[in-house]
Amino acid sequence: MKKIILFSILTIIMSCKELDVKDEKSIEFYVGTYTNGASEGIYKYQLDTNGMLSKIGLVAKTNNPSFLAKTKDNKTLLAVDETDENGIGFVKSFKIDNDTLLFRSKSKSGGAHPCFITINEKNQVLVANYTGGNVGFLEIDNQNGLTNLLSVQQHFGKGTTDRQKSPHAHSAWFHPAKQEIISVDLGTNELWFSTINNEKNELEFTNQKTLKMDVGAGPRHLTFHPNHKWIYILNELNNTVSLVEEVDNSYVLKTTISMLPKGYDKYTKGADIHISNDGRFLYASNRGHNSIVIYKVDSKSGNLSLVGFEKTRGQNPRNFSLSPDNKFVVVANQDDNNLVSFKRNQKTGKLTFISEVSAPNPVCILF
Repeated sequence: MKKIILFSILTIIMSCKELDVKDEKSIEFYVGTYTNGASEGIYKYQLDTNGMLSKIGLVAKTNNPSFLAKTKDNKTLLAVDETDENGIGFVKSFKIDNDTLLFRSKSKSGGAHPCFITINEKNQVLVANYTGGNVGFLEIDNQNGLTNLLSVQQHFGKGTTDRQKSPHAHSAWFHPAKQEIISVDLGTNELWFSTINNEKNELEFTNQKTLKMDVGAGPRHLTFHPNHKWIYILNELNNTVSLVEEVDNSYVLKTTISMLPKGYDKYTKGADIHISNDGRFLYASNRGHNSIVIYKVDSKSGNLSLVGFEKTRGQNPRNFSLSPDNKFVVVANQDDNNLVSFKRNQKTGKLTFISEVSAPNPVCILF
């Protein structure tokens, strides 16, 4: 009897140890949301080594944290507060403390409805204000909070569609290989190029300043190829992806490819775009068609060829992300309140459904 009990205890201990090992190998990530429904703010989830998703819980109550970013040391998380208070939006910083986010600071974003935020290795912060049509510049201070707004770069102009009657800055990116910023404006239908004047703490336009996209394209997000020569632009309004290349110190629009199956004519809009770490495959999300489109990247030209489509198993897929090891893709389906994981075939680029978990109004995934 004693031997049986001892064996049972040892079995339980070993099982617990195995669970601990699995937990240690799992990847935790944050989910930003809209809080006009069941959501209360920022949530934390887990992706295990088999691609299974599980919910850790609410980590910070905050308003409309529709886009998130982290400092490189993983000590501070940044979130937009996508609102319009008399033409003003806000951004917040939180200290990362295990499974809790501790509020640190709140700063003006520079315009209404901030919808994107990013940070570089120098702790410089960019925030794109959609309704404001501008880009705000801030920094992380010595207490790991945000400084007050340092500078605002206003866009001007308009496009040709109903969504393009005024500037709508949708994202802003630090170039990974040079001291340059590329802002993506859906309203003016352009990319905007600038640098940071560190003495004045201001954003300054470069000599090129802008690059027009195809008429009515409505650029939203972008991703850089690992070779830093090619930039892929997701165009929301006409559901296309454009290749932009730097030639003789100027950016040029090279090619554009559809994100949809031939003959598809129902309502849909592009949302997010990411490239694999090896630069061989590109992924983009369609809201309405509710799919991830998969492309193969030509290693010599950068041109894209269609591999196929994977249904997202939910309505209105917004932000999605490749896991840090690039083995999985996790999609946020805003209208069906779920996160879905797919295993990624690194040879073919194709996706296979693995797991689904509930999430309230998810719109952003941050590993």
